[in-house]
Amino acid sequence: MDPITAAALAALAGSLGSEAGRQTWQGLAALVRRPFVRWAQTPGMPEISSGELELAALEGDPTDPIRAQALATALGLRTTLDDEFRALLEEWSQQLGTVSGGEVHNRISGGTQNGPVLQGRDFSGISFNVTAPAPAAPDGNSRAEI
Repeated sequence: MDPITAAALAALAGSLGSEAGRQTWQGLAALVRRPFVRWAQTPGMPEISSGELELAALEGDPTDPIRAQALATALGLRTTLDDEFRALLEEWSQQLGTVSGGEVHNRISGGTQNGPVLQGRDFSGISFNVTAPAPAAPDGNSRAEI
């Protein structure tokens, strides 16, 4: 499994305003909160973070790259020590790719556009105040006289 980068975690934490972002974050939180039993029960081993504190810290300040890196490190270490967690995190990560929709390619063709054009991805709550063009006259002129 490729490690989850701090940038990806920060982007995810920054998307908590959307429903998809919240659901994805909740999925990660549920994984992190799973018991880290096998390692914790090994006598003489140092205590390793489950990632819960780092997850909460990043959720509190998603723009802090140090918090994002701390979570990425905790998850990476946990995946090396817990095979079950690694498999579940990999499954979550693959689902994240399908939920996010992958790449976006925008293209406009066909000449002049008669209205606003918006390119991007995952828009919500957008409206345009555009007036409709005047109806054409029966003779084809752009203005009808009444």
